[in-house]
Amino acid sequence: MLRTALLYLSSQPQIFKFVRHNRVAKSFANRFVAGETLDTALAAVARLNARDITASLDLLGESVHNEAEARAAGQEYLTMLDRIHERKANANVSVKLTAMGLDVSEDLCVAIMHKILQRARDCGSFVRIDMESSEYTPRTLDLFEQRLYPAYRENVGIVLQSYLYRTFADVQHTNLLKARVRICKGAYKEPETVAYAEKKDVDSNYVKCMQELMLKGNYPGIATHDEAIIKEAKRFAKVNEIARDRFEFQMLYGVRRDLQDRLVREGYRMRVYVPFGTQWYPYLMRRLAERPANVAFLTGNVFKEMVGRRRR
Repeated sequence: MLRTALLYLSSQPQIFKFVRHNRVAKSFANRFVAGETLDTALAAVARLNARDITASLDLLGESVHNEAEARAAGQEYLTMLDRIHERKANANVSVKLTAMGLDVSEDLCVAIMHKILQRARDCGSFVRIDMESSEYTPRTLDLFEQRLYPAYRENVGIVLQSYLYRTFADVQHTNLLKARVRICKGAYKEPETVAYAEKKDVDSNYVKCMQELMLKGNYPGIATHDEAIIKEAKRFAKVNEIARDRFEFQMLYGVRRDLQDRLVREGYRMRVYVPFGTQWYPYLMRRLAERPANVAFLTGNVFKEMVGRRRR
């Protein structure tokens, strides 16, 4: 019921118009989305860098429907890389292949991605290919391995999701490739034929994948706000003498800022995923709708942060 309601709200332009001009609603959204423009996103990156936190910028937008939209989206990423380089910001970029035209033409998507990756190489930067729903997982991994990674090994990485049954095998394979991996739990609503339904199973697979990446991977990104998993990562690193510069923790913009700062103070590397763009309202609503439990997750973590501040 809640998921249906959130999806309905995400598609209502009149509600979006109201929210964009409502001070309270926009203030809430601004906690999790770094504004509508590249300038506001870069300002957010500067604030993160001042806290010794790195960033990954993501331009929000719909899956494109034609070549012109895909090329325009690609140009936005070239501009992002240029501006990051000009400002000497400590940030890279994250991109979804559907925004680069994957559903229009794989060859078009690859051509646009090669331009982005070449620019990243020229700027000494890095591009993370985000993982989407499970229907895109095989295509995304195949395209990454066969058509992007071979020419840009130092400039491109991939995301894997622990709620999929296949992910541990994918972790082992990407480790053999020496590819950089971000491991996350996954947010899409998936059928039980391909994904674990129970949180405990998702968490267990996450820890298994995380440990394999920490032992044998190439600078993995441990993307989680789960304090139990973070504690396990720290324990595992200590027991196996894994230096703190061999991996990084990653979190979402605006979520558990207190925990982000604590990890930095403890000497761990922290990167924050920074979404921005005019499509922030559909993004926020769909993110909540993908898993209605995310509503409790976001509000609960905001509460934890507020309580933590009061205790200091």
